[in-house]
Amino acid sequence: MSLLTLHSAAARTLLVLGDSLSAGYQMSAQQAWPALLDKQWQPATRVVNGSISGDTAAQGLARLPALLQQHRPDWVLIELGGNDGLRGFPPQDIAATLTKTIEAVKAAGAEPLLMQIRLPANYGRRYTEAFSAIYPELASRFQLPLLPFFMEQVYLKPAWMQRDGIHPTPDAQPFITELMAKSLAPIVKHAAFADETAGR
Repeated sequence: MSLLTLHSAAARTLLVLGDSLSAGYQMSAQQAWPALLDKQWQPATRVVNGSISGDTAAQGLARLPALLQQHRPDWVLIELGGNDGLRGFPPQDIAATLTKTIEAVKAAGAEPLLMQIRLPANYGRRYTEAFSAIYPELASRFQLPLLPFFMEQVYLKPAWMQRDGIHPTPDAQPFITELMAKSLAPIVKHAAFADETAGR
């Protein structure tokens, strides 16, 4: 077997760097959507959940080097900034931290993917619009895939929301998994297919 074939046969790794929306707030880690996606995509693609509830963008950035070294991911999905927004951090500061996160992922030889995050409307139109604009601006600047915010569809079904009105329930996780699989598959599986073709 050639080295190319061995490389294409090896599992690819997607690292999810997020907060409570991906960590599985008030549920076991195995119930959260990254764990469900990992089960669905094994053995071709491994999904590692590097999310911690309550993390700000800066806290996620601080943890990133160790995660990159440990898992050596091919892709890193950045799902951060929501806690910064909920605390009213200046949008320019959030953007600066996310910029450093993207740059660190690229420097490690991985492909950064960015998730759009939105805030509840009661944070005021001016702030929420400035916050939401961070993500498409960064995606455009770095030419990154911008994944849709899965909570926008979860909010539509009250039974899928926890009592705090912020976090999804365990019952919502299979739906989120399918939504994320649909968004991520063209990125992840296209690259895997290209490697397989090269190895023939």
